[in-house]
Amino acid sequence: MPTNSNGKDTVYIDIDDEITTIIEKVRASNEKIVALVLPKRATVLQSIVNMKLLKRTADNESKRVVLITSEAGLLPLAGATGMYVAKTLQTKPEVPSVSTPAEADEPAEEAELDDAEEITPETAGSRPIGELAGLGAVAAADEVETVELDDTPAATDAAAAEPAAKAKKVKKNKKLAVPNFEKFRMLLFAGIALLILLIVGGVFAATALPKAEVTITTDTSSVNSALTFTADTAAKSLSTTDNKLVLPAISQQTQKTQTQQVSTTGKKNNGQKATGSVVLTTCATSPGQLNPVAAGTGVVTNGHTYIMQQSASFNYAGSCNGSSFKFQSGAVDITAINGGADYNVSSASFTVAGRSDVSATGSASGGTDEILQVVAQADIDSANQKIAAQDNSALKQQLQNQLKQAGLFPLVATFVAGTPTTTTSSNVGDQASTVTVTQAITYTMFGVKESDLKKLVDNDIKDKIDTSKQSILNEGLDKASFHVNTANATSAQIAMTTTATAGPDLHADELKKQIAGKKAGQVQDMIKSDPGVTDVKVHLSPFWVTSVPSKASKVTITFVKAQ
Repeated sequence: MPTNSNGKDTVYIDIDDEITTIIEKVRASNEKIVALVLPKRATVLQSIVNMKLLKRTADNESKRVVLITSEAGLLPLAGATGMYVAKTLQTKPEVPSVSTPAEADEPAEEAELDDAEEITPETAGSRPIGELAGLGAVAAADEVETVELDDTPAATDAAAAEPAAKAKKVKKNKKLAVPNFEKFRMLLFAGIALLILLIVGGVFAATALPKAEVTITTDTSSVNSALTFTADTAAKSLSTTDNKLVLPAISQQTQKTQTQQVSTTGKKNNGQKATGSVVLTTCATSPGQLNPVAAGTGVVTNGHTYIMQQSASFNYAGSCNGSSFKFQSGAVDITAINGGADYNVSSASFTVAGRSDVSATGSASGGTDEILQVVAQADIDSANQKIAAQDNSALKQQLQNQLKQAGLFPLVATFVAGTPTTTTSSNVGDQASTVTVTQAITYTMFGVKESDLKKLVDNDIKDKIDTSKQSILNEGLDKASFHVNTANATSAQIAMTTTATAGPDLHADELKKQIAGKKAGQVQDMIKSDPGVTDVKVHLSPFWVTSVPSKASKVTITFVKAQ
């Protein structure tokens, strides 16, 4: 509990108090002078860090703190931090001396006293705390504070007898600064992350980004080639006999299931069917010409069909015209083929299916309406058309990639969709508001060896160039045109047109190996040594790349015909 008296506080520290508690007690004091009475074995201040924190707090709060303790273990720490210590409230405080090499090297800061007397830790013991309280005060202050630790006359007289002075300001030992471990750890992690980023970036910059473009200007010529060959999955090797070019091929397939849902548009009247009867009439010159009408025969009026439920035979009914006789049947029951009120008719005339010589009259009633939404054939056809119109470019690219991975040249023109297997969620005539159509389609594309295609082109144009001076630099397969003449599941006849490039005996694939790792100047000198080369340009990218990448896929060689 702190006690206040004549501008000073006496604060008693408990053995369990932490440094934060002691600091708060110092801050809570309203006086400039605070005497901290420490218990025995006060471990909290046996740490140089805690002692420095206490000294820093006192300086920040512009307060003079005196430690009241007889603990010998605290004296070196107090001396190192510039804290004043007194054994009791009645004894004179002093800054314990610390004889360390660091202190011996530091220049002492002297303060001028009113009587020109210097105060050191050795002479401070003879002075009261009140005199020492003025240490570090502003030089322009008019009055000097005095410290009295108790109210005894002896202490008061002693304080009054001593002249007021300004004490030497104790310089902070920067070697005892408390390290900021959080800041150190943050900087350490940031440094590690930066190092990893630099390593990853360096690897990426050294392997993925470097590219080389080599443009070779030569005395070249373009040679057109047009030929027809057959890609056959049954062939084992390239065949050029009997003027038939056959290349062994691979049929790459992939299956995709596609669905399409559409709203139904069909209507069905599920009402009661109309029933009635008709009387059939015919004319004949004799009864022998009459044929009965069988049950199940349809009779039609106004586009509505009814089915006869019994057979009809004829009896004489008078004269039909001047040369024939009229014959009629009895009443024959009929039933409408569909339900609906529009099948109700009265005294209507009917035609008899398959019997143009017979007519009928009659009526039907009892038909009712109950309209249902059903699946129409047009609905299924519409769903099939939408599936067929879907974009298949992704499937085409997928088959190309699969063929390339297998080391083959994809013949994109042979891409074809097989006959779909179609299923529907509902059949035509079924009651439904929507119908879903599902198609399983197998897509096919042929692939052949690129070396076989090059052999075909080379054989086709070898007689069109001077082989003693020129060679085929590029068969032009990347820009070749392919057209399928005929195709089936195992083979395809294909017409190919391409423009090959002939020039000096240079091969791009071989050149890529020869120039790998060389500087731009070295590449130019090496390629220009060929008499058919007129110019060589080498472009390396990005800007930090100084040599041709060793990976062939990173090198592009283009042959340009000299102007």
